[in-house]
Amino acid sequence: MKKMIAIICLTAGSGLLVWGYREAQTLKGQLHRFVTSSTENRITWMYVSGAVLCTVGVVQIYTAKK
Repeated sequence: MKKMIAIICLTAGSGLLVWGYREAQTLKGQLHRFVTSSTENRITWMYVSGAVLCTVGVVQIYTAKK
């Protein structure tokens, strides 16, 4: 059960990282970064939550009892 939750965390985290990257590369994201010299908060939160979920998934996989 713990490994299944870890795999779900890894999948969701990877998805958020990819989604955040794609959002940052859109015309809207590039214009916002050009005008304000920073990324949108929504994109930043996608990166942060994706990294946290991936880290939780990896830690759970390596600490799961067999």
